[in-house]
Amino acid sequence: MGKRPATYTDLEELPPNMVGEIIAGELYTSPRPAVPHSRAYSRLGGVLMGPFDLGWNGPGGWLIFDEPELHLGEDVLVPDLAGWRRERLPEAPRTAALTLAPDWACEILSPSTEAHDRVVKLPLYAREGIRHVWLVDPDVRTLEVFRLVDTNYTLLASYAEDALIRAEPFDALEFKLGVLWDR
Repeated sequence: MGKRPATYTDLEELPPNMVGEIIAGELYTSPRPAVPHSRAYSRLGGVLMGPFDLGWNGPGGWLIFDEPELHLGEDVLVPDLAGWRRERLPEAPRTAALTLAPDWACEILSPSTEAHDRVVKLPLYAREGIRHVWLVDPDVRTLEVFRLVDTNYTLLASYAEDALIRAEPFDALEFKLGVLWDR
């Protein structure tokens, strides 16, 4: 006899130190991220928030969220960061979750989540038409930038350490990748 499909109640019953997602009816859980992981996504959010979400010394035009809960069909996902162009999502909804796929998603990789992020979530993001995905690895200090071409992602660029970068879709801003790493 097979397992029952995971439900939203399964997510609600997780302990507070766990992050949960439902993909293709299966519950995926991982512990809250370690400090280098959370530091990298906090710093990346800080780099992007002013110029793109708030329009401070930058073009604006985006809504950027930390760990938004996405309800995409039957799947419930929580990327580390995600952004929507304001022409598609003019203002932040007053709901617990978003049902509109973002224009950009970012996963901060860790040894326990890397395979899941690459093998399970990346194809799902492509299915939903998420145009850009960034994969950041704070352990090896890299950023991989992907663009959706037809139904698959193409690697546009890889950056490492303290490279000075301009990366789609936020290439209006140049910044040193090294600001993401805990030093």
